[in-house]
Amino acid sequence: MQPIDMNSDEFQAELEKTWTFVDKVNNQFGFVLNPNEEVNEGVAMGLARNKLIYGKRFCPCFMVIGETKEEQKAADNRICPCTPALEKEIPEDGTCHCGIFCTPEYAQAQAQHDAIEEVVHQHSGGLTKEQAELLLKEEQLDGDELEALIEAKSLGMIGFTLVDTREYMEYQMEHIVGTDKLVPTSQFYAKVEEELAGLKKEPIIVYCHSGSRSYQVQHAMKGLGFEHVCNLRPGIIGFSGQTQRG
Repeated sequence: MQPIDMNSDEFQAELEKTWTFVDKVNNQFGFVLNPNEEVNEGVAMGLARNKLIYGKRFCPCFMVIGETKEEQKAADNRICPCTPALEKEIPEDGTCHCGIFCTPEYAQAQAQHDAIEEVVHQHSGGLTKEQAELLLKEEQLDGDELEALIEAKSLGMIGFTLVDTREYMEYQMEHIVGTDKLVPTSQFYAKVEEELAGLKKEPIIVYCHSGSRSYQVQHAMKGLGFEHVCNLRPGIIGFSGQTQRG
């Protein structure tokens, strides 16, 4: 599968159609966009990418199962706006799993929360070597924990491999500083042994946009014999540390 050029006329045209689709969904159901523009941008680009590749706006926060259209239909892949979001996630949580569609109440509360976090957030570093080693044994990590582990790694206290499981264009748009490998979910089985050869006994941390694709990758890697795989549960959208483009 060839990487899609996010600057191509074809992709930009599909992205424009996707934003029209997002506006239509919001108007139909009374939703609003997430106050975090980076969340919306990442999801919209993922939807546009999936539309070009698969012909449908499959949810970009989940692995698309099936090689053919028949297999994809049988796998019941989420198509935006997906039934779980409309029937459960948004009514109960105020937002869909990917975070782009929100109730007005959720968006207002989230905007206030983000404003407070920007003021009061402090780096959760200062781990001892023992604490860092224990943290690496956790199944799920939050953004502050990963930030602290990256700092510990930079100080030579611990070692691990940080793996981005999103697609190439998402990586180009933004990735965590310190990322060692890119293993796109769409090419997982073709790339994992090539990119992570010899690391089955070493600590590995995986991340994606919201933590869903990387969660699936985490369990797939365990099935392949990788012994120490941590997942960044909120994904890059919940990481407040240093990121970069390109």
